[in-house]
Amino acid sequence: MNELTLQQLVEGLPKSLLNASDRDLEGFQKIIEETIKLREGHRNLQKMVKNFSLSTIQRT
Repeated sequence: MNELTLQQLVEGLPKSLLNASDRDLEGFQKIIEETIKLREGHRNLQKMVKNFSLSTIQRT
């Protein structure tokens, strides 16, 4: 299978989702859930790094 760009993937979603089986949809839902966790984790990591930097600056 060829690697798809994110744009190609998104453009193909509506048609694939309409024709997807329940099992496919469950798999897609898991991907979405993990993507959300990843984005939340990334935001939390950015906050932690920012807070750490601020506290380090204040100590010097």
